[in-house]
Amino acid sequence: MSMILTFLGNSGVARTKIAIAAAKLLASQGKRVLLAGLAEPILPLLLEKTLTPDPQQIAPNLEVVQFQSSILLERNWEEVKKLEAQYLRTPIIKEVYGQELVVLPGMDSALALNAIREYDASGKYDAIVYNGTGDSFTLRMLGLPESLSWYVRRFRQLFVNSDLGKNITESPLIQPLISSFFNVNWTADNFAQPTNQVNNFLDKGKEALADPKRISAFLVTTADPLEVANVRYLWGSAQQIGLTIGGVIQVSSPTDTNLSDEFTPLPVSVVPETAQGNWQPLIDALPNFVEQAVQAPTPITIDIHNRQVRLFLPGFDKKQVKLTQVGPEVTVEAGDQRRNIFLPPALSGRPITGAKFQNNYLIISF
Repeated sequence: MSMILTFLGNSGVARTKIAIAAAKLLASQGKRVLLAGLAEPILPLLLEKTLTPDPQQIAPNLEVVQFQSSILLERNWEEVKKLEAQYLRTPIIKEVYGQELVVLPGMDSALALNAIREYDASGKYDAIVYNGTGDSFTLRMLGLPESLSWYVRRFRQLFVNSDLGKNITESPLIQPLISSFFNVNWTADNFAQPTNQVNNFLDKGKEALADPKRISAFLVTTADPLEVANVRYLWGSAQQIGLTIGGVIQVSSPTDTNLSDEFTPLPVSVVPETAQGNWQPLIDALPNFVEQAVQAPTPITIDIHNRQVRLFLPGFDKKQVKLTQVGPEVTVEAGDQRRNIFLPPALSGRPITGAKFQNNYLIISF
């Protein structure tokens, strides 16, 4: 398993420089590192190399890859065909080829996340540094396992509880009829098997996201008030998907003020503005990523004994947060992010009795 590290912030150039320096630092420590970026020009220009959709070594222990969504989609299409052939007697997409497919809006994030998952599972890398968009799109990408898990859980249960679902999974008559008329190998086991496979992937993704030793992000900003306001918003939004923010990297000139007060309790590492190719001063100023991530505030804590859920939500106040409780779940809406919290059995079914903000925490009592 790899340590997955990414950076959030406004400036694409500064953020990409930090990602490159972080990858070089980790590689110099003997870790096998993959630096992964999107199909944009900044990364290859800063590295002064032509990048490809397959990893290429650019230094000892350091490989780099550029995600190209059309190629990732093409490569995954054959797996989709295999899955279809497994559950349909007469596959309908077998004559559609990956080279014909167009990437739809939103596919990029899912394809990039799946590529990171595959590189992580390969066992070839100790660390993966992901240079994404650094904004809410990156957060939505990393939050996909949690979001998709909710959809799979809720809609599968709705279907199973419906009259149609009960007839299909329970009736000895309906199953053969569906199989005959629609050429679908649809039994209770077949219905559960792909769902369980998906849930297994999603559960692993959620477990990784909840472990700061596995996945963490760092905020990158200058002293500009607009940039500070933006990364503070991203900080709070990251907590909504359960992503640990390990610290702040301030790209600073000698006259800039330190931003420690703006980001308490996160540590702020000040790094110099550097010219292209002058990596060592930047590398020397970087923090210990794993150590800081482990010590950072936990996005969510469930305290069964005191019947409380504590959410770390810096940058928001009580007026900006909306709570909704449905059955065993509580939905927390803050800014442009929603989080569905599946309550443990000890709290499931108990109504919310109060909610308050205290030291950047939203404390929900049951």
